[in-house]
Amino acid sequence: MGDLSGAGRILLIMGLVLSAIGALLLLAPRIPGMSRLGRLPGDIIVERGPVTIFVPLVSSIVISVLLTIVLNLISRR
Repeated sequence: MGDLSGAGRILLIMGLVLSAIGALLLLAPRIPGMSRLGRLPGDIIVERGPVTIFVPLVSSIVISVLLTIVLNLISRR
């Protein structure tokens, strides 16, 4: 078999990251400004009868920039 400690460590870290993301999603309505995410100027909403198309362009850019900053701060340790 091989040494499975590396795989176990990766699975544990992935589980902790998913738990943290879940906790953030649960707490998101209480964080000031998070209610506007998805409704920022530049997010595209097209409604044609019963069909609604939603393209969160600016929200995706904001999330990407924030995650880049956080991950760069974490990886510099």
